Amino acid sequence: MTTKKRIGVLATVFLGTGLLAASSAEAGRIHARQEHQQRRIAQGVRTGALTARETARLEAREAALNREVRVLRSNGLTPRERVRIEHQQNRLSRDIYRQKHDGQTRQR
Repeated sequence: MTTKKRIGVLATVFLGTGLLAASSAEAGRIHARQEHQQRRIAQGVRTGALTARETARLEAREAALNREVRVLRSNGLTPRERVRIEHQQNRLSRDIYRQKHDGQTRQR
């Protein structure tokens, strides 16, 4: 094998490894965010800040997003899909905040 070919192979291996590490880091960030948002919803239920209907809606949206992430991961997430998922997580996060602070409380 010539020196140029070796350099090319090594460069490909290093770049591939770097991309793999970046994608697993992104996947970890998506998963961590899913867990955090689930804890926020559970905390809202515990304190009574979320009504049953609000909780059901937020849980349904979160479940749908989790299914979408699972399907996309099975095919491999593209950078554009990661951005779209992050945007959807941002919207869900905002909605969790708004529902928890909208003044409606669960009847005890």
